[in-house]
Amino acid sequence: MTDRKKFAPASIQEFAPKLAEVTDTVLFGDIWERPGLSPRDRSLVTVTALVALHRTDQLGFHLGKALENGVTKDELVEAITHLAFYAGWPNAMSAVTQLKAIVDKADESA
Repeated sequence: MTDRKKFAPASIQEFAPKLAEVTDTVLFGDIWERPGLSPRDRSLVTVTALVALHRTDQLGFHLGKALENGVTKDELVEAITHLAFYAGWPNAMSAVTQLKAIVDKADESA
């Protein structure tokens, strides 16, 4: 596992090593690598589920990953706007606030 990228935060790797291991090997090493969906599509599905379920702790990471995987800012904004009517206005507002912060930070770094 030393040559594989670690996705679980270092604090979780130390505190809950088995959870970190299965995050890295099963979730990101297997599920995310399956050929049935592209990484871009997996990101869009994941972001949608996290917004709908109001899982804000994980959402920031996955919004960034979605951008890395080719989902555009405009597509994410559109998906979140669409979700406002299916998953709730507060969920959408929280998600778009996180997305804006990520995009603003990336723009500052560029």
